Amino acid sequence: MRKVYLLAVIWVGLICGGIVRAQSEKRESNAATAEASFAAHPEKTAGDAAALDAGAEKRALMIFLKSVEKQIVSAADAMPAVKYGFAPEDGEFKGVRTFGQQVKHLAATNHILAAAALGEEPPRDAGDEAGPDSVRTKTEILNYLNDSFAHLGKAIDAIGEKNAMIKSSPISPLPAKATTRLGLTVEAMIHAFSHYGQMVEYLRMNGIVPPASRP
Repeated sequence: MRKVYLLAVIWVGLICGGIVRAQSEKRESNAATAEASFAAHPEKTAGDAAALDAGAEKRALMIFLKSVEKQIVSAADAMPAVKYGFAPEDGEFKGVRTFGQQVKHLAATNHILAAAALGEEPPRDAGDEAGPDSVRTKTEILNYLNDSFAHLGKAIDAIGEKNAMIKSSPISPLPAKATTRLGLTVEAMIHAFSHYGQMVEYLRMNGIVPPASRP
């Protein structure tokens, strides 16, 4: 997971003008590097931010979001309800999340990061990125997943709004001074696709070809 978060910070750094450069695979070192670079080049950061076309960034991110959403939701829907409690047992898989828990975790993280991007308090029912205890069935989990992508869509739509608040998130490697709405939404999508890879493995272990891989 740390490598996934590192990629998110690197990508956002490049978009914002090459401010962040990865010096380590550790999240703490990466965050410290970002803060130091930000402080060392404030005039460059301000110029790049002024040149950012918020409308173009929103359109591009929304295309990515719809692509990610389509692949993940279709994969979640492809797994039969009776298999939502499936988790691998052969090999080193002790304590891993079930398929349903993977999807709930992905959706909960979407909600948490979207809330931060919109200046909202973290959802109380998101738990420790595990999702609400009340959400259990396949139908309930799919509804929760769809709602989380709609939440991310609202966060993307708010990019460029100067009066809208943004909050840092304890689950993000972005330090408070470097937290942006763009960064949080990109991080959410990278995290989501990491878990999509795990969902694909679970599907294939059950003899199901992921919809995105079908002819």
